[in-house]
Amino acid sequence: MPKRFTHISLWNWRNFQRVDMDLQARVFLVGPNASGKSNFLDVFKFLRDIVSVGGGFQGAVKERGGVSSLRALSARKYSDIGIMVRLGNAERDDLWEYELTFKQDERNLPVIAKERVARCGNEVIARPSAQDEEDPERLTQTYLEQVNVNKDFREVADFLKTTRYLHLVPQLVREPDRSVGYRNDPYGSDFLKQVMGRSKEERDSMLRRIERALSVAVPQLSEIKVEFDSIGKPHLYGRYKHWKPQEAWQTEQQLSDGTLRLLGILWALLDDGGPLLLEEPELSLHPAIIRYVPQIFSRVQLKSDRQILISTHSSELLQDEGIGLDEVLLLRPSEEGTTVVSAGNIEEIDDLLKGGLSLADVVIPKTCPGDTAELAWFGE
Repeated sequence: MPKRFTHISLWNWRNFQRVDMDLQARVFLVGPNASGKSNFLDVFKFLRDIVSVGGGFQGAVKERGGVSSLRALSARKYSDIGIMVRLGNAERDDLWEYELTFKQDERNLPVIAKERVARCGNEVIARPSAQDEEDPERLTQTYLEQVNVNKDFREVADFLKTTRYLHLVPQLVREPDRSVGYRNDPYGSDFLKQVMGRSKEERDSMLRRIERALSVAVPQLSEIKVEFDSIGKPHLYGRYKHWKPQEAWQTEQQLSDGTLRLLGILWALLDDGGPLLLEEPELSLHPAIIRYVPQIFSRVQLKSDRQILISTHSSELLQDEGIGLDEVLLLRPSEEGTTVVSAGNIEEIDDLLKGGLSLADVVIPKTCPGDTAELAWFGE
């Protein structure tokens, strides 16, 4: 069974004309605003959406605005959109390989130009097939999403389903009615429902572990719990050390953005699942806490082998000396699209690190947009 994504290739996907990159168990995506960090993470969400219940290839493309919205503006003659991922585990990094290339037909519907699956280097399926040629309508669906034809590689679909994306918005935790009807909402509108959906034993165990971490990160916080109110609505309660014990409890309405975001991240790390996609986990957190986030990830991975892919702008996050150069991917936008390069493949970075600079000192300046000082003249 695969445990993580080990390699990704993209062509004409959103910001990226071409990407060909190995992936580690931890991946830190670093780049300026609008360079494509979220779009890079969205590749893994897209594959998950294809195999999700109620999803599928057509729905995944439609949700993103259609083929024209997904196709890179820098695409030239070869304008098909392509994704190839390798899945592996501790024994093999090429246990499975899945490739999907698609385009738009005359009806403006997405159609498959190529679909290929290989196991340990041996091809399992290759499309278009003779049947596809006889009935082109078949190319509006992937084999990946069809249980009647994916038996030989259903392991791939099952793995992709486990991918989870999180970008918790504290205000949605406080006001879930803003996103009524969402289930497993990555932005947090049903976060408290998800917590209460676990068995009491599981929930209490996870909350106690989170409580120990929060008591360090949040001054005076000594206890947390989630309970239903009189009308069946879940609420998060945090107890603070106070001379009036009965007045020391606060609900999610009073808890800070940083407390809610950190709680959500810790819950996601402890929750069952496959690859975890995190958008800027440093938001609302104190710099002293952010520095320890990579170590939190590492400790969780020692027990779960869970892959974590993180987008970030934070120099504090990259101060951790345990981060390897091959774990950091730099996104560099240009008129021809964004390129992705591993920090380990930039010779000067290694030289600067040997000179005593930290990874953050070296990498973050390489992601800064030019002429930022001109912003100071705004309003003149």
